[in-house]
Amino acid sequence: MTTAPLLVLCALGPEVWALRGGDWRGSAGGPPVLVRTGVGRRRAGTAVRRLLGSAPGGYGAVVVAGFGAAVGPGVAPGEVVAADGVRDAEGHLYPVDSGPELARALKEQGLTAHTGVHHTADHVVRGIERRALHLQGALAVDMEAAAVLAALREVRPVLPVAVLRVVVDTPEHELLRPGTLPAGVRAWRTLRATVPALVDWYRQEHVTGSQEHITGSADLNHPTSSTLPQEAS
Repeated sequence: MTTAPLLVLCALGPEVWALRGGDWRGSAGGPPVLVRTGVGRRRAGTAVRRLLGSAPGGYGAVVVAGFGAAVGPGVAPGEVVAADGVRDAEGHLYPVDSGPELARALKEQGLTAHTGVHHTADHVVRGIERRALHLQGALAVDMEAAAVLAALREVRPVLPVAVLRVVVDTPEHELLRPGTLPAGVRAWRTLRATVPALVDWYRQEHVTGSQEHITGSADLNHPTSSTLPQEAS
């Protein structure tokens, strides 16, 4: 039996760039498949359905990774939040069992990691709305993860999944304020540094299968290279 590669989904090109340069040696299934989905729930959900629909069983697990925002105190820029649940704007909560194990792996890499609920919003969340989300139990906010989990529930409900966000801004230091650029650079470096923890988490999953070995990097918005995985075209 051959272990299938890990499918890693990011909304933005810089997130893919950061992860591509990480140390993936020893990753189960070989190099991961990195895909830029684009921003927002619609694009993320469409990407997952297209990828898994065209290659059933072609991936051993899914990771949603990238930058995000903290919605409460106690989380600083450059720290990581591993989701133990993801809630959408309609209030549906998707449990994520990998959260504690991934947080442990991140801490073993010397990173400051938290475990908590991610809220997937349809817009950039600021000010009083962040405080409201924190009071509802959220620790971080993104714009894609809930759509990925909803799609997985439909097409591959048993596929292992992990969700992590490296914090770029916080309620005390929101985007577009002084200090955002240094925080962004720090977050980019931290995202790259999460790769060994992702490798360790996936190795622990012991996911096996008889699928064809798939490697590569894909951009669903600009599929111009003939070397891209067929399922991403």
